[in-house]
Amino acid sequence: MRDQLRAGAAIYNAGYYHAAHDAWEDHWLDLEAGTNDERLLHGLIQFTAAVVHARERNWEGAVGLAESAGEYLAELPADYRNVRLPPVRSFLEALAADPELVERQPPVRLVHEGTAPAPAELAFEPTAIAAPVLADELGYDVAPVDAARQYAEQDLAAGDDDSRFITLVFDFVREDEHRGLIHQRLADHVGRREARESDVEGLF
Repeated sequence: MRDQLRAGAAIYNAGYYHAAHDAWEDHWLDLEAGTNDERLLHGLIQFTAAVVHARERNWEGAVGLAESAGEYLAELPADYRNVRLPPVRSFLEALAADPELVERQPPVRLVHEGTAPAPAELAFEPTAIAAPVLADELGYDVAPVDAARQYAEQDLAAGDDDSRFITLVFDFVREDEHRGLIHQRLADHVGRREARESDVEGLF
């Protein structure tokens, strides 16, 4: 679950607090309840939800989620799965006591493997997880982004490190100012790839 953790942390650190849980949720749903991994992801999902509720001034919801998230994370080691938990637990405790805290200071950053990852710093695997999450969060058509991610993964597995799809997936996640243009290029390349594949299938 390293790639999911890192993708979600980078999305959260970029300020997309609501979207971060989408990088974790599918993996979380596959875990057995009560295991440390499940408690970690459950706690992080509720942590990000608490931040969202506080920023929306839903004080009651923020308090309830902060308390619940703190309970899920309370018994885990300080650096479980290389996520630095003491600052998160301290923030949740402070948020539960005073949900208006987020109006006076930014939410605590998530530290994974010793740094607070940003989208521009992610390797390909967590970038591939982050791409459709960001597309959905920012209102882009997710289908071509997801298709580009799959083509990039296929090309990478085939040894094509110079794949245009790998570059486009990276660019979509990293380039805030040009994301709309990149999405259009990505969709165009996906359309051409799908057309070529359809032509090949038609020969047999």
